[in-house]
Amino acid sequence: MCIDSLNGADIDPDIRRFVAETGAAYAKGGVFARLSFAEQRSLAETVRAPWRQGGPAMANISERTVASPRGPVRVRIYEPAGLQGRKPALVYIHGGGWTLFSLDTHDRVMREYAAAAGVVVVGVDYALSPEARFPVALEQVTAVVRWLRAGAGGGDVGVDPDRLAIGGDSAGAALSVGAALTLRDHGEVDALRGLLLIYGAFDTLISQEAAHRYGGPAYMLSDVELDGFWANYLSGAGDAQNPLARPMLADLSGLPPVILTVAECDILAEQSLIMADRLRAAGTPAQLDVYPGATHSFLEAVSISSLAQKAIADGAGWLRERLAAAPALTAAEQA
Repeated sequence: MCIDSLNGADIDPDIRRFVAETGAAYAKGGVFARLSFAEQRSLAETVRAPWRQGGPAMANISERTVASPRGPVRVRIYEPAGLQGRKPALVYIHGGGWTLFSLDTHDRVMREYAAAAGVVVVGVDYALSPEARFPVALEQVTAVVRWLRAGAGGGDVGVDPDRLAIGGDSAGAALSVGAALTLRDHGEVDALRGLLLIYGAFDTLISQEAAHRYGGPAYMLSDVELDGFWANYLSGAGDAQNPLARPMLADLSGLPPVILTVAECDILAEQSLIMADRLRAAGTPAQLDVYPGATHSFLEAVSISSLAQKAIADGAGWLRERLAAAPALTAAEQA
C-alpha cells in the first residue's frame, strides 16, 4: 500500500523555500511543457541564475575544448587556491534530465566542491537531448576523462592523471556510472579513484509508492517529468536495455569506490538505495548518505540551506580522502 504524500510538509524549511521560489519563477515563463526546448533551456537558465551567485572564489577559472568521437566538447576548469604540483581532480557532470541546464546553472555547486575538497573540478558541457541522444553525451564525458588521463592536452591544466574522480547529479550521476563502466570494459580499470553520485537517475522504472509520495507538484521532480527526460535521451527500446544508458542493469563489479548523496524526499531516492545494495553485492565499496527533508536538486540551495552545505561538505571530505596523494615509499619499501 502506498504511503500518502505529505505534499511538501516533510521537506526541510530552507529546501521548501528553494522549491517554492524556483517553482514560482518557472511559472512566470508560462506552461513549461508547452515551450520549445530552446525556450525551456533559456527559462531554466534564468530561474537558476540567482542560486549560483556568491560562494567560494577560485584561484583560476578557465575553459578548454576537448576532442571527442562525437565532436568537440567544452570544459570549464575550476582551480581553488592552495593547490601545488600535480592536482587531484573531479570531473563533474551536471544534471537536468540530459535535456536542460549547463555549466552556468551548476557553477556554484562546482565551485563549492572545488573549495571544500581541495581539488580541481572539470565541468563538462556535454551535448543535450533530444538533439543529441544516447550515447553522444556519454562518449563526450568519457573522452574528457581520457583527455585528463593523457595529461590534459600537454599538461597545462596540471591535473594528476592518477588522482581522478567523476561525479554528478541526477542525469549526471547516470553519465558518471556509464563512463566508469565504459572505462572498465576497455581495460582502463585504474582510470578513476571514485564516483560521487548525487540523487542519481539510474533506472527508467520507479515504484508506484515513490511516484505517489514524491512525484507531485510540491516536490522538485515529478514522475511525468522523469518519463519525459528518459524519452528525450533514449532512441528506443534497445537503448532502454543498454546498461551504459540505464546503469541499474549493469554489472557493477570492478568499479572504484562510490559515495551516493541521496535526498530523502525525492522520487529517485529509492534508486540510490537499490544501487548502493547492488554495488556492495558486486564487491564495490559504496557509502550511502541520506539527507532527511531534502528534495531533488537541493544542493543548488546551498546559499540558504545548512542541509545542502552539509551534504557538499560530506561529499567533499570523501573526495579529499579518495584523491589524497599516495604516501611516499620508504627506502626499505623501495628496496
